[in-house]
Amino acid sequence: MSARPRTIMIVNPNTTMSMTDTVVTGARRAAAASTRLVASTASRGVASVESNTDEVWGALAVAEQVRAAEAGGAGGWPVDGYVVACFGDTGVDAAREIARGPVLGMTEAALVTAAMLASRFTIVTLPPRTREQSHRALRRTGLAHRASVWAIDEPVASVHDGSRHLLDAVRAQARAAIDGEGAEALVLGCAGLADLVGPLAASLDVPVVDGVAAAVTMVEGLLAQGLSTSRAGTYRAPEQPWPVSA
Repeated sequence: MSARPRTIMIVNPNTTMSMTDTVVTGARRAAAASTRLVASTASRGVASVESNTDEVWGALAVAEQVRAAEAGGAGGWPVDGYVVACFGDTGVDAAREIARGPVLGMTEAALVTAAMLASRFTIVTLPPRTREQSHRALRRTGLAHRASVWAIDEPVASVHDGSRHLLDAVRAQARAAIDGEGAEALVLGCAGLADLVGPLAASLDVPVVDGVAAAVTMVEGLLAQGLSTSRAGTYRAPEQPWPVSA
């Protein structure tokens, strides 16, 4: 008897469904043919995650989506693992406490992938105010000494329906990091930039990493090994019941 196909949910912390569609399209190119990818979009909160306040709303949305999937599955299937599609890994720690299977954020997955491919790499994100999210992730992964962070002055909303119009701007920032800092790989610092992977890789001649695609393949690998989040302490299930609105 063949094994049941694995189901991985792509969790969008914001309410923009077109962004979810773009992200899942990119992820399908990396996922195994036998992997089911299901999309989930926040039902409430913010249209994009760009500020600290937005991150609070996004984290709540991630927790709600994962909790619902754990209770009822997705598309009729139980969910085996999750990928959070927001640079900065919004809500990942909470999701790890809730989910039975592994939960990966696109940022951590992208940074670890880039570190395996290059001695030094750069992140190009948007807008400039979100650079601290990238620096925070670099510090957390211990990779701050191997990376730089650049940003283009565009809101996340500008990539809700695709990012081809930002190709030149992202390429210019990446080229500056490659030529001026010795960067040898590029990490795309927003889930909505996934459709630039091919054009940028061709023109820059360095590896270009999309975090959602990287996270999907990592979740597949963890599931293949029978591994999931440790419950020894930090990510033990929450002891307090889920709050109920009045």
